[in-house]
Amino acid sequence: MSATAAASPAPSAAMITEPLPDLQLQLLIQLLDEDPRSSLPLTLTHPGGLLHGDAIGHEQWKAEWARSLRQVEGEGADLIAEFPETVDQGVRELHAHEDARTARLPRWIHLRDVTLVVGSMAAVSLPLWRGRLSDVSGWALGRPQ
Repeated sequence: MSATAAASPAPSAAMITEPLPDLQLQLLIQLLDEDPRSSLPLTLTHPGGLLHGDAIGHEQWKAEWARSLRQVEGEGADLIAEFPETVDQGVRELHAHEDARTARLPRWIHLRDVTLVVGSMAAVSLPLWRGRLSDVSGWALGRPQ
């Protein structure tokens, strides 16, 4: 064995890395999460194109998503309608060991009344949208005119 191999540090544990979201945007989303009735018009750039709509907090998005799921008909419709709350419960259980000091900043952004513009294609309208904050490469208050 060479001296170099013997002196090299032991391999560290594998780390999962992801792009860092904009801190100001995270704090803005955190403020929206504090008041479930609040919203703010935003325009975002992300890998899929330009997106604009009203940014809303997680609880408001979850309520509107659950309302849209209740409109689904057929077997299993009741189960699907409860899905947003089931997911949140699972996340709460996973993070039960975290306290307020170590709680993370938001990692997701939620928009309502969304318009997605991709290249030369016609704009697409969506009632709700959820995206990863780390995928947002730029943002501005307001919507395009």
